[in-house]
Amino acid sequence: MTAVIALAPAQIAQDSTDIGATLSWYRHGGNDPTTWLSTIGRGPSSAGRFVRASQTPDGPGTLSLQWDRDEVAVETYGPGGAWLQHQAGRMVGADDTDDHGLEAAEHPVVAAAVHANRHLRFGASGDLYHELLPTIIEQRITIGEAHRQWQRLCFELSEPAPGPFARLLLPPDPAVLARQPSWWFHPLGIERKRAQPLIDVARHASKLWGWSALGSGEARSKLRLIPGIGQWTIGSVLGPALGDPDAVAVGDFHLKNVIAHNLADEARGTDERMMGLLEPYAGQRGRVARSVAQHGAAAPKFGPKKRILPMHAW
Repeated sequence: MTAVIALAPAQIAQDSTDIGATLSWYRHGGNDPTTWLSTIGRGPSSAGRFVRASQTPDGPGTLSLQWDRDEVAVETYGPGGAWLQHQAGRMVGADDTDDHGLEAAEHPVVAAAVHANRHLRFGASGDLYHELLPTIIEQRITIGEAHRQWQRLCFELSEPAPGPFARLLLPPDPAVLARQPSWWFHPLGIERKRAQPLIDVARHASKLWGWSALGSGEARSKLRLIPGIGQWTIGSVLGPALGDPDAVAVGDFHLKNVIAHNLADEARGTDERMMGLLEPYAGQRGRVARSVAQHGAAAPKFGPKKRILPMHAW
C-alpha cells in the first residue's frame, strides 16, 4: 500500500518541522531491530527515511516514510498496513500544531531551549505496546545496556517484519512474550523485576489499543494497574505513544539534576524540586523538560565514575 502525503499547512507546518528529529524518539538505539531511521541534513530542509515494524490491532505491519522538504511518501506492508498508514500523519506531528508560547517564556533558559527545539514536534504512534517494551527494559540500567537487551529480546522472540526489509523485526508477539517464564529472561541480562512487567504488558496487550484512545489522563491511570509500571515508565511512554507534551519521566536518574541546574542554578535536584520548577509550564512540562535536556547545560558531575556491572553478571 503506497500513498504520498502532501504536507499542507492545515496538516503540518512543513517549513518549520524537522521530521527526522520528530521521529527519532521511536528508535531505541542505533541498532534497534524494529525501527530504522536515516536522515540527510537537519531541520525543516532535511530528507530521510524511517521504517518501523509494529504489532497493530489488525496484525503485524511495516510503515515506511520517505520525506523531503515538499512531501512525505508513505508505504505500508502486512495486515496492519492500513492502520499504520492512518497513524502516519500523527507520527510526524500533524496533531502538534498549537502555539504553546514557550519561546516567550520568562525564564531565559526555557525560552532559548524551546527556540532551539522549535522544529521538533510531539508525534504519536498510538502504540503503547511497542513503546512500553523497550522502555521497561530501560528501567534502572544504563541506556547502552538497555539497547543491547532490547536487541537480544527481539532476536530471540520476534518474527521478520512484512515487506522487503531484510533483518527488520517485529516486536515480540504478545502471545509469545506472555508465555515466557521470568527466569527465561535472565541470560539476556533482564532480571525478574523487569521481566515480569514485560510479561504482564504482553498479557494485557489487547487492552492497550483501547487505553491509547482514552487520552493521557485515563491511560496513565490504566497503566498504573500493571505491576512494575511506575511513574518513570508512564512518563516516558505517554509522549511517543500519545503525543502528550506534559508527560515527564519522574524518577529519571539525570533529568531532575538537569532541570534543577538549568532552571534554578542548583547542582542537584529531587523529583519534587523538578516538578515545582516545571509547574509554571503545566500542560507543556514534557516539552520544556525535553528541550532543556537537549539544549541546556549538563548538570555538574561529582566523584569518580562508577563501574558498570552488566545485569547478567549479578
